[in-house]
Amino acid sequence: MIEIKGEKTILREPYEEDIDVLYYWQFEEEEQASRDWNGPYIPEQHATKEEFYESWEQQYYIMEGVPSSLVIEIDDTVVGAVGSYWVDPNTDWLETGIVIYDKHYWNGGYGSEAYQHWIDYLFEATGLHRLGLSTWSGNSRMIHVGEKVGMLEEARVREARKVDGEFFDAVKMGIMRSEWQKTRGKSPS
Repeated sequence: MIEIKGEKTILREPYEEDIDVLYYWQFEEEEQASRDWNGPYIPEQHATKEEFYESWEQQYYIMEGVPSSLVIEIDDTVVGAVGSYWVDPNTDWLETGIVIYDKHYWNGGYGSEAYQHWIDYLFEATGLHRLGLSTWSGNSRMIHVGEKVGMLEEARVREARKVDGEFFDAVKMGIMRSEWQKTRGKSPS
């Protein structure tokens, strides 16, 4: 079982009860504060618990032996997840992301630490050439997290996202393996 311990966070493969917790945060928690930041321009499709479990099982591995997602545990509680998905496996184009559902853990460095460990894990566990993220200009915290892990802004599509009647830019960021190796103090292979 994969478990990555940081100073503030633990990333690990989910236990069955963790999927219930993530389902709660994504569909049952009343406030849904994370939806204001995590792709608020994408309509959320409700899923039953059974559909949610099935989705986790079907998409468990992004490639052999590498999970597509890990849960984020803080203070012995699952509060979010890091994830990845293929844009194009033929060109090694993998996008990554993070969501911390519990707003009590926002702005404390938890997301930056968890996301750095996720990027490190994906580069260490794979031969991928690059990793990216997609967000919107209204999510300055995610842009800052991307910058902290060494990502550069690669594209900005003007006024491509509409949130609460206001237009925002779509933002694409990325980091190449060679850039990651320099920032993490490792020599290129």
